[in-house]
Amino acid sequence: MKIALIGYGKMGKEIERIAIARGHEIVSKIDIDNSADIESEAFASADVAIEFTAPSVAYDNCKRAMAAGVKVVSGSTGWMQAHGEEMKSLCEEQGKTLFWSSNFSLGVAVFSAVNRYLAKIMNRYPGYSVEMTETHHIHKLDAPSGTAITLAEGIIAELDRKSEWAMGDLVNPDGSTTKGAETAAEQLKINAIRRDEVPGIHTIRYDSEADSITITHDAKNRSGFALGAVLAAEFVKDNSGFLGMKDLFNF
Repeated sequence: MKIALIGYGKMGKEIERIAIARGHEIVSKIDIDNSADIESEAFASADVAIEFTAPSVAYDNCKRAMAAGVKVVSGSTGWMQAHGEEMKSLCEEQGKTLFWSSNFSLGVAVFSAVNRYLAKIMNRYPGYSVEMTETHHIHKLDAPSGTAITLAEGIIAELDRKSEWAMGDLVNPDGSTTKGAETAAEQLKINAIRRDEVPGIHTIRYDSEADSITITHDAKNRSGFALGAVLAAEFVKDNSGFLGMKDLFNF
């Protein structure tokens, strides 16, 4: 399979390593210094483009790749809330293909399924409060993380006492804390920590007067995310539409 990379930082290089190891060919590498190459013949020859960039440019990158007739796998977060409906429409009405996920890790896919099932159980026990904390490296621009939002949406779908998520406290890279607003009873608080080079930790805690229940996913490095992105690209090569992890991993 021919793959184009949009974003050639640490994540892009790890995706390249895994893709080559799985027998794929990298035909184009797009980064900040050569973004015009999305219009190149080399880019257009790709079966799939894998996009990992920043929230400010991800939307434009995906639109330009689609315009070039290339299917897209995107793991950029912080932009889909504003543009998700448009992307879905492009896929359903104009025949474009976008596979988007806030997190491509197989472990997170399993964790997400466990999270939703636990929330379904805990819906019977209103004596438990629930809260989430996510920790990421100091370079991450969005808070809360896209994965945290996805996990929160899974909880809200199953827990009648929660109707929306709300940003909690943010521990900044310098150790200072930006306090979040007071949350209402129906809001699910998501606290965030930016520390060192942490790939990603997501913890969900149910607490009562009697005890507490905690589940955590702790990523050790980027390889799990990169492998998942390549697996998604392999899936997208033979599938079309507005796709996500539920299409790839049907738990």
